[in-house]
Formats: sequence, structure tokens, C-alpha cells
Amino acid sequence: MGFFDKLFKKEEPAAPVAPQLYAPATGEAIPLEEVKDPAFSQGILGQGVGIKPAEGKILAPCDGTVAQMFDTGHAVSMETSFGAEILIHVGLDTVELKGKGFKIHAKAGDKVKKGQLLIEFDIPAITAAGYDVTTPVVVCNSDEFNNVKTHTGPVTNGDLVIELEK
Repeated sequence: MGFFDKLFKKEEPAAPVAPQLYAPATGEAIPLEEVKDPAFSQGILGQGVGIKPAEGKILAPCDGTVAQMFDTGHAVSMETSFGAEILIHVGLDTVELKGKGFKIHAKAGDKVKKGQLLIEFDIPAITAAGYDVTTPVVVCNSDEFNNVKTHTGPVTNGDLVIELEK
């Protein structure tokens, strides 16, 4: 490669980001149909998985932008670089706790990296208040993808749980 070739070398385009979502919580990933809330179990809000968390931390399931962080800390939505709109809803009906037991670590508009802490929550306090902490993770625009493949079973933060295909 000559001097001018090096000088005018074109940058290789960045490899496309794989449309994959990783477990935002450590615990047990279950089929969405088993979540005890019809809005989630019937796929009304999109396809995905439920996670029965073993620890009270929600981490970003991929790189993206926080679209909305609910003031109560019970839910967060994200937009990914590959076009997925994600909702992570900590527990069922937990909006009724009005933020008690939740600590927010990100806000709308924040650019986040996979594994970044978004929310902390107190599992014993939430369950003592009578709420199910099963956490649905759904792709709200799953109809824009040809295939949504989910993985269930024991998961640790960062394990693959949803694969999308355009």
C-alpha cells in the first residue's frame, strides 16, 4: 500500500449491532405466557420473557437510549440502535407502591451501555407489600421483526434472553 493509498484509505463500516437483548436481572427467565398479568402474558405489549429476579438490580439489556424512566422507578423503556423498543417492568402492579422500594439510576435521554445499572429495587419490601416481583422484558414493537426467539431458564445479568430477526 503506497503513501496515497494510506492517506485516502476508506474507513471500514462498523459491523452491524446484533439485535440481541441480554438479561437485565439475575434470576429465572420464564415464558411471557406464564407472567400473571394479561397485558404481558397475552403479548398485548409485545413479545419477550418474564424474569423472576434473585437480586434487586436492573441493568441495561443492550446499548441504547433511555426513552422513559418512570418517576416511580418501577419501569423503564429503551430504544436500541437496531430499532427495538424495550420495556422492562419491575414486578406486577408495582406502580401502586409510588416509588417505595425503588431507586433510579438513569433518566430519559441517557445513552446507556449494556450492563449499566438502571434501577435498584428492594425485593423483600416489595413482596412483603404483597406484590409479585416477576419482571417482564418485552419488545414493544416486536411486530416489526420477522422472528423473536426467547431463551428461558436460569439467567445471570448479561445472558442472552431475546434474539430478534429483521
